[in-house]
Amino acid sequence: MDFSVDVSLLLTLCISCLFLFLGVKNFIWKNGNLPPGPRPLPILGNILDLRGDYVKTLMNFRRTYGDVCTIYLGSRPVILVTGYKAVKEVYVDRADDFLARGDMPSFDACFMNYGLIFTSDMHRWRELRRFSLSALRDFGMGKKSIEEKIQEEVACLVTELKKMKEAFFDPRQWLSKPPCNVIFSIMFGHREEYDNKELINVIKYVFQAFRTMSSPWGQLYEMFPGFMWYLPGGHQEIFKNLNKLQHFVEKKVKQNEKTLDPNNPRDYIDTFLIKMEKEKTDPHCEFTLRNLVCSTTQIFFAGIETMSNTLTYSFLHILKRPDILAKVHEEIDQVIGRNRAPMLQDRNKMPYTEAVIHELQRFVDLLPLGVPRKTTRDLKFRGYDIPKGMNVFPLLSSVLKDPSCFPFPSEFNPHNFLDENGEFKKNDAFMPLAAGKRTCLGEALVRMELFLFTVIILQSFTLKSLVSVEELDITPDVSGVGNLPKPYTISFIPR
Repeated sequence: MDFSVDVSLLLTLCISCLFLFLGVKNFIWKNGNLPPGPRPLPILGNILDLRGDYVKTLMNFRRTYGDVCTIYLGSRPVILVTGYKAVKEVYVDRADDFLARGDMPSFDACFMNYGLIFTSDMHRWRELRRFSLSALRDFGMGKKSIEEKIQEEVACLVTELKKMKEAFFDPRQWLSKPPCNVIFSIMFGHREEYDNKELINVIKYVFQAFRTMSSPWGQLYEMFPGFMWYLPGGHQEIFKNLNKLQHFVEKKVKQNEKTLDPNNPRDYIDTFLIKMEKEKTDPHCEFTLRNLVCSTTQIFFAGIETMSNTLTYSFLHILKRPDILAKVHEEIDQVIGRNRAPMLQDRNKMPYTEAVIHELQRFVDLLPLGVPRKTTRDLKFRGYDIPKGMNVFPLLSSVLKDPSCFPFPSEFNPHNFLDENGEFKKNDAFMPLAAGKRTCLGEALVRMELFLFTVIILQSFTLKSLVSVEELDITPDVSGVGNLPKPYTISFIPR
């Protein structure tokens, strides 16, 4: 027997056990007075507690641990915040304390903290957001001109749907093309025909990346990014598709560079390029080619994903509720008729339709996990000590289904947004895309698009399902970062 080898092996085992013990102790107790939560395993965290329906499991922790609790995604502690009052504290009341962007490993791996939306660099975020809000307004966002672009796009869609001759088809791609073209016109200065290969590919890249992020593969990567990065598997689809989207944007930027007229900017990219030239002598300037490509890709991704999935899921819900569809048709006919294009100003005269659209967003629950934040300093939150840099997940699903805020939290019911007189009723708990200082850049555009897309399409068509209403399955196909509907078929029948 080689005694020296045995002693070395024994010593190695002892040291390893000691480090493991200290690591576990540090892992569980290092953060002191954190909120309570399920006890994690070393390295694996709460993976065993998160099996099954990911979002539902997180929501259920509220029953056991209250509105604020701690879970471990792998070795990473995360504070879950649930319910309207607690989430409002994070997003609105104490916005500056929670203003930094939380870790999102899938996006972080692709964008490396560059760009507007997925950066945790506060100086970068402030500079790029201020610029982007101004640039997007210059190219129509929030103005009458963007309303006209949306109307034109939906009119093109209506023409294409009529060509279908009442055939049944999966509506996802068709409902994605018009909002994609609206983003094209703002970011790139033009629209594309619906059979354009680039348009179709971009929609595919966004959908496949977002779907994979929301799948079990994506959830696994969020827990163990350092390990999963090197392994094959479905999670690699995220990076493959985000990289394709980024390469598409890089090509667009190069095209604009060749034809740029500093005195006549055509789109967001031109405006950014002009700003880059003006600021190029500043060593701390955030207006770089890397930030341009990443910001454009991120705005593009968020804009297409939000509208595409919301519209696709919304028409499934409308299809399942012919009684609600009939009432919307009645209000459209009374207020607008069938001979003129709906306008945004019609909203004030259409309380039922406005309530239905809000209820669709609430019930679709597009971003159930919310938009993660990080604490900007050491702080006290609801009696607990939260250190600087801690990830915080405000669960939007818990707000949109909060029984203290909505009379019918678990059912699709427009009366969640109607008063006793049938008038539209605002609700502060309606925050489908988060709230506060770091809310969605294009939230106003989303509201405009949802109203005009829904009303113009329903003005022109009634809807028919290939299966019975009872057979339509409205439960999500995947539920994680986002809620995505199961594939379905629909027929648009001209009225």
